[in-house]
Order: sequence, then C-alpha cells, then structure tokens
Amino acid sequence: MSILVEIWKFFTTYILRQAPYMVGFLTLIGYCLMGKKWYETLSGTIKAIVGFLILNAGSGGLTSNFRPILAGLRERFNLNAAVIDPYYGQNAVEAGVEEVFGKGFSQALTLLLIAFIVNILLVRFNKITKCRSLFTTGHVQVQQAATAYWLILFALPALRNNDMTLLIVMAVILGSYWAVGSNLTVKPMQELTDGAGFAIAHQQMFGIRLAYIVADKFFGTDGGKKKREVKKVGEMEMPGFFSIFNENMVCTAILMTVFFGIIMMVIGKDFFVENGSMKVDSFGFYIINTSLQFAVYLAILQLGVRTFVTELTASFQGIADKLLPASVPGVDCAVCYGFGDSNAVTFGFLAGLTGQIVAILALIVMGSPTIIICGFVPVFFDNATIGLVANEKGGLKACLIIPFLSGLIQVFGAAFISGWVGLANYGGYLGMFDWDTVWPCFTVLMHYLGYIGIAIVVVILFALPQLEYRQDPEGYFLITEDYEAYKEHIAKRNA
Repeated sequence: MSILVEIWKFFTTYILRQAPYMVGFLTLIGYCLMGKKWYETLSGTIKAIVGFLILNAGSGGLTSNFRPILAGLRERFNLNAAVIDPYYGQNAVEAGVEEVFGKGFSQALTLLLIAFIVNILLVRFNKITKCRSLFTTGHVQVQQAATAYWLILFALPALRNNDMTLLIVMAVILGSYWAVGSNLTVKPMQELTDGAGFAIAHQQMFGIRLAYIVADKFFGTDGGKKKREVKKVGEMEMPGFFSIFNENMVCTAILMTVFFGIIMMVIGKDFFVENGSMKVDSFGFYIINTSLQFAVYLAILQLGVRTFVTELTASFQGIADKLLPASVPGVDCAVCYGFGDSNAVTFGFLAGLTGQIVAILALIVMGSPTIIICGFVPVFFDNATIGLVANEKGGLKACLIIPFLSGLIQVFGAAFISGWVGLANYGGYLGMFDWDTVWPCFTVLMHYLGYIGIAIVVVILFALPQLEYRQDPEGYFLITEDYEAYKEHIAKRNA
C-alpha cells in the first residue's frame, strides 16, 4: 500500500502539476491505446514534452523580461497596488489564507485533484453533459485552484468549519468551470486552426468565446448573414516602408522597442542599474536589447507550439476513441499562436495593454482604494489570444477594439474583486479575463445567496454546453470527430 501511495504522490507532484509531463503522459497513453510501435510512442512522447518545455521557455522569457519594467513602474510612481498576475495571485493566497481563514494552502491542492476528477467524469459522459474538452494545463489548474479556494472561502463562511462539504462544493464548481470553459473554445479553435483538434484550457476561456461572438456579430459577417468585407491584420495594405509590419518578427521587434522604450525611459536608467537588470553601460542599447527579446521569446514560443501540438492531438485520438469519445485536449492558450495571423497576437497584446493603462489611470484619478498594476501574463496571454480570435472573425477593427475593451475589463474587474475579498492586501490577484468577469459574478451570487447561489452557478455552468448543443445537434460532436465532414455539414446548412 505504501508503494501505491508513493507512486500517487510522485504522479500528482511531477506529472499532474507539471504541464509538459502531463501532456507527455497523455501522449504516451494515447499512442499506447492506438497500438503504436514502442519507438514511435517514445519519439512522440519525447517530442510532446520537449515541445512544451520550449513553449514554457518562450512564455517564461516573455514574463521575466517584463518583470523589471513592472517593478520599475511600481517604484517610480510609488504605487501601493495589487499586481494582476497568476503567480502573484497564487503567492497572495499562500501568504494570507491561514491568517484570514485559518486554513492551510494544502487544501487548495486537494481541491485541484478532486476538481480534475469532476472534469474527467463530465467529459467521459459527454453524451449527457455535452462537455468535449479535458483540461490538461496543470500549472494553470494550480493557480486557479488557489484563487477559487480563497474566493469560495470568502463567499461561503458557513462552510469553513466543514472541510468535506467545502471541498465537494469547490470541486464541483471548479471542475465544471474547467470542463465547460474549455468546451466553449472548441468551435473558435477548430475554425482558427482548420481542425487541429484542440481546445484552450487557460484563464480566458469565456473571454475567447465572447470575443468570437462579438467579433462575428459586430465586425464580421454574422455567420454569413451580412455581406460585409472583413479585412484582417495580415491583409492590410501598408504603403512604402510600413510593409515591414507584414513580417511578424519585425513587427513585434519594432512595436515592442517603441512601446517599451518609452516606458523604460520614463522609469529611468538609475532604477535598472540599481536592481541589477542592466549589465551594460549604454542605456539605449539596454532598451533596444530588452525590447528585441520579446520577439525572440515569441519566436521560441511558436516553435514549441509547432513541436508538440501535432503529437498531442494525434495521440489524443487514441484516448478519445477508447476512453473519452468525441473529446479533444484543452491546452495552453499559447498553442493557438502558431495558427491564424501571427501579427494579430502583437496587435491584440498592444491594444489590451493600452486598455489596461487607461483603466489604471482612471482608478488613480477616481481615487480607487485598490490600485492595479498590470502583469505581463494577463496583458499578453489574454489579449493576444482574444485578439487572434477577434481578427479571425472580425478583422483588424475587432483585433484592436475587443482586446482594448478586454484590458479595461481586466483592470476594473480585478480592482473590484481583489479589493472586496481582501486579496489586494497581500499584493496580488490572478487577474486574467475569466477571473475578472465570470468568477466575480460567481462570488457575488454565492456570497449573498448562499446555497441558492451555489445552485445558480452550477445550473449556469451545466446549461451552457446544453444550449450550444441545441443550436446545432448534428454538428456539435462532428466538429471534434471529423472536421472535414463538419465543414461540409456547415456548407449545406448555409446553402
């Protein structure tokens, strides 16, 4: 028995909570179920793990490159504020949960495991639940479990002395959110990637579907009902030297240099020298080199996507056929950056960052008790993803306007919820789109309505895939089982 316990501990610590190895494990299981030869299975598993590690290197580089700038903004303007960033948010929960609620952080990890089982069951019985996506991004699950743990402890004080009931309620809500949220991204991702066979399991799943709907309705062709020309980012006709912006790497490098160059000059050379991030004599060279690193890390990230996504989606077919029929894996939002118009990633990020800065200035002017400092993870990964989806359905205007609005929502929503529940006192909040919109609404319902609020939240979550299924019963599972047949189905329906 002790051996089994140790195996389970190893699995939860080094596989379930480590996204690259969770993806590798799923790839291994999938190829085994498909009956692949051992060396093909080994090769595919290694490529999946290494590809995700490359993606992490790109994501981590983007984040670490931005943090000195973030710290400079905080110190330069003497702002005592909460940082919206998943890692800051997780640290805030760890720092305050025992002091505020008298609870240990380890229960948040127990919540993760039970919620993941709920997700698996909802996908396994998808003919009833209509949930088609398994949430596989372990590092995101840890961050979300931490924040959900705090929010539900705050919202339901009556359950704080009943650990078992509390964990069951939390797991049902969080596991349902994972299954339903990632399920909402199936259609946008299948259309963006032309049937690559994955959904997004991240922090802005409701935001992706909202951007998809709004972009199509107000900027696109509204499902073919409106005869409207949609010009995408990549189709812009730029005069003269502006044509260099058609190259993603060049576009990213130039825009980042201009944008962050201004911010870094405002912060000043002395700060970067004092904190040790500037290791050269020339401040101008430091600005250029730091800004160009964004283009480098974005290219690394996209390489990682191309390396592992093919293996994961191919092997997941074995899991879908044998264990989770008609399902797809839910993966990190950065995976979709290898598809669609790559420049939309940069445009969406900059539009979202502009929205966040406008909202932060508004909080300062209004004298808000909670001031937000933008973190790189929400401002980039939320708005880049939303911009990519918006561009695909609504073109350039949608790519600029919708992420800008997203940036406003991220800051105002985070200021409200982090200040209300007390997480701002510990310096951070998760701060990504769904956690500035959907989860504050859940928290309000549960806090003021108690068990009735819990019931309303669960009914809303369970109803969403049912409503989507009713819109197109024939194509609903076809989109994950046979995308080419799905496209023929849509063509016939629209004829």
